[in-house]
Amino acid sequence: MKIATWNVNSIRIRLEQVIDWLSKNPVDVLCLQEIKVVDAEFPRSPFEQLGYHLYLSGQKSYNGVALISRQPLVDVSNGFTAFLPKLQPEWDEQKRVITGVIDKIRIVNLYVPNGAAVGTEKYEYKLRWLKVLREYLQLLLLSQPAICVCGDFNIALEAKDIHEQVSTNNHIMASELERQALRDILTLGFADAFRKFTTEGGHYSWWDYRAAAFRRNLGWRIDHHYLTPVLYERAKSCIIDVAPRKLTQPSDHVPVIVEF
Repeated sequence: MKIATWNVNSIRIRLEQVIDWLSKNPVDVLCLQEIKVVDAEFPRSPFEQLGYHLYLSGQKSYNGVALISRQPLVDVSNGFTAFLPKLQPEWDEQKRVITGVIDKIRIVNLYVPNGAAVGTEKYEYKLRWLKVLREYLQLLLLSQPAICVCGDFNIALEAKDIHEQVSTNNHIMASELERQALRDILTLGFADAFRKFTTEGGHYSWWDYRAAAFRRNLGWRIDHHYLTPVLYERAKSCIIDVAPRKLTQPSDHVPVIVEF
């Protein structure tokens, strides 16, 4: 089984590229972030023509996540409150979480808040959001031993996940509080699929559109698959496909694919 994650930064703009990639890379599940469209306006037909089932949690102009699966998924839900009903519904106003089960594997597709800048209200919201995420995943683990949590985490956990020209001190996506919040989540029993196979730095999944960042490889690795032990042991590979970033008008992120 192959599970890919890709922040497409608008499915409308990137539709042709995504369909072309999926035609050449027929993964079992494609987890999309930043689809930036409401469910009713998502371009379903091209995916359905390839034989995929669609599960959406969309939002106009911002955010939005989707699960695109070859097989029908079961136990699909959107947002935190489906499993944490005591949460205030405001936590799910931004569409950032969707989950479903395939072949006894629960996939959790996330678009973690960016946080804007250290010390801002958006940064504080990101830290609170990550605490809720930990509570949510802790609950899922009570009934599901095989979980793949993937998506755009907007956090580079280690210095080697960032190009050398960035100082990580108080830099958004690399501040110590963000990293510690992610480490706290990983202590539940999750491990980084990519680092099972690739230990060195210099491998990235996101490059800013500015300053010729992609050409100069000034990137960040912020798109991840985190696996519970039963899945981590089964993982055969985890690769970053940089080819879509070379296209005209690409997303600033590229697909990351784990295979079991």
